[in-house]
Amino acid sequence: MSKYIFDLIRQGEHQELDFKHSINDSKKIARSLAAFANKDGGKLLVGIRDNGSIAGVRSDEEFYMIQAAAEMYCKPSLKFETKVWEIQDKTVLEITIPKVSADKLITAPDKNGNFKVYIRVNDENFIVNNIFLKAWNKKKFGKGVLIRYDEPEKILFEYLQKNQSITFSKFCKLTKLNRYKAEKILVNMVVLELIKINFSENQISYELVKKQ
Repeated sequence: MSKYIFDLIRQGEHQELDFKHSINDSKKIARSLAAFANKDGGKLLVGIRDNGSIAGVRSDEEFYMIQAAAEMYCKPSLKFETKVWEIQDKTVLEITIPKVSADKLITAPDKNGNFKVYIRVNDENFIVNNIFLKAWNKKKFGKGVLIRYDEPEKILFEYLQKNQSITFSKFCKLTKLNRYKAEKILVNMVVLELIKINFSENQISYELVKKQ
């Protein structure tokens, strides 16, 4: 049965898999749980070092900290599944977090204790921005989107046809729009799936959606 865990470990950390050497902060782990749930769901392997070696879970306390993270520090609370594996005389916890329904977003506390929406991108967790949230709300409540192909939209598409992505500040600078008007255009473009949001460690940017 341990082959299953070793197969997971060989994948390395990615958008639907994270390794945790240990759990010592329920608020911090809540961000990972929320990020998985808000994206595609995923798994935490607790007792696994970042390099994939097996450290083992130290005590039952780590399970209860995950439980506290899901029930107390995720809003709304999250359900998860747990499997316990005994490998090389060490205990590994497999925590499976399902994807939440499309009409729900899970929040978790940031470092200042403010509840934010997190998503999982590749092997990182990111706080979403206002454009993501406003686009999500428009999709959820089925609000209509009116698109005008005016000069700002033309500038945006022409720029993205020549460049892979654009930042919000660059879009404002190119179009000379105020932040409110620029944000409104990008929100509508995201809702219509003409552009998508890219989250990375350095910045948030926008790129054209490539149609199949």
